[in-house]
Amino acid sequence: MQIDEEEGVFGSFSVVAPIDTGINVYHDHFSMNNSYPQWLLDGLGVNMVCDITKNGTWEDRYQADKEGCWDVIEAGDIVWFKGSRIIGTTPDDNTDIPILDDPNDGHGTAVTGAVLNANPEAVIFFVEGFSDAAVLAAANQPLVDIITTSFGPILSVPVPGIEDATKVAVVQNKKLHTGAADNSPSPAIQDSTAGPPWSIGVSGYAEEDDDQKETMSGSYPDMAADWTQILPNHDDIDGYHQTSGTSFATPRTAGLLSKVLVTLRAEFGDFSSGADPENRLGLMVNGTNFSLTNDDLRGALNLSAWYPSFSTWDPLSGTTPISPVAPCTQVGWGVVNESNVLPIIEHLNGSSPMPQRPFDVETCMEANQEIREAYWG
Repeated sequence: MQIDEEEGVFGSFSVVAPIDTGINVYHDHFSMNNSYPQWLLDGLGVNMVCDITKNGTWEDRYQADKEGCWDVIEAGDIVWFKGSRIIGTTPDDNTDIPILDDPNDGHGTAVTGAVLNANPEAVIFFVEGFSDAAVLAAANQPLVDIITTSFGPILSVPVPGIEDATKVAVVQNKKLHTGAADNSPSPAIQDSTAGPPWSIGVSGYAEEDDDQKETMSGSYPDMAADWTQILPNHDDIDGYHQTSGTSFATPRTAGLLSKVLVTLRAEFGDFSSGADPENRLGLMVNGTNFSLTNDDLRGALNLSAWYPSFSTWDPLSGTTPISPVAPCTQVGWGVVNESNVLPIIEHLNGSSPMPQRPFDVETCMEANQEIREAYWG
């Protein structure tokens, strides 16, 4: 997303919806000097603007904004925190401070930081919550492109979760959903966040270390992405910490996909977002002589994935070596990181088509999809 200040032109953009504990809107990681145009705010249903304080400590800023912002936000309000990239909402009235990250948590702030690590210009539609209602708050926003969730049943126990709501988002409203596999070697197929066939299930690999599968990361997913990242703190304005988990590999994947969307929209003159079945005919890119569906983008993602060589495995790293035999059962179609972005773009715009994956990989992942379809219906 780019804004030409002289002409007031808002260029191609993409909207990503992390759904999580809350978010630290005061952190520099989320700051933005420009303003969102009114039509974008209207399109996302914004009914309240908080012009957040930009000076002082985190506590100073919170106290300065408490009376005019935090104390008046109600469940269902959609708030743009002016001065930041964050548009946020909470559909459930069961939180002490709506949208703001819990002082004792920070998960949602880190998750959203991972989106912006991958695509620093993404528009963030943040939803606080862990329920169907939270997912549907993003699913029913026409301009949202990608929903990313990093919560689910521990050990991928096969119990109902958010699958009904993510199905609405993807099958009915034509968005993409990235869902975190469990932080255990449990298969992702039966996981209600990562397992449904309409979701992109993400596990972890050790990017920039030995490039192998993280042992404590779901097996037989769709993809594996960066497990350990440097992400913003939830209770200060400029601090960062290193943290690990599928919780962060998943939004990173969402951010990379949003970068692909922005590039293709810019190339083909598409200046809106989402895939609204009525206004955009279910198309994620609806440009001049070019269109793209969520299935097209997911197919290109699958083609772009790759398997690291097991020869780089460090026995002291705590990772599991990528097997030369059926690596799909470990990391699905394979790894996705920044290196995948350009090949996906060039495949989709026709300038450099990617080859089909080897027969054994396709067979393995077709079996994966058939099992998921049989399980989830």
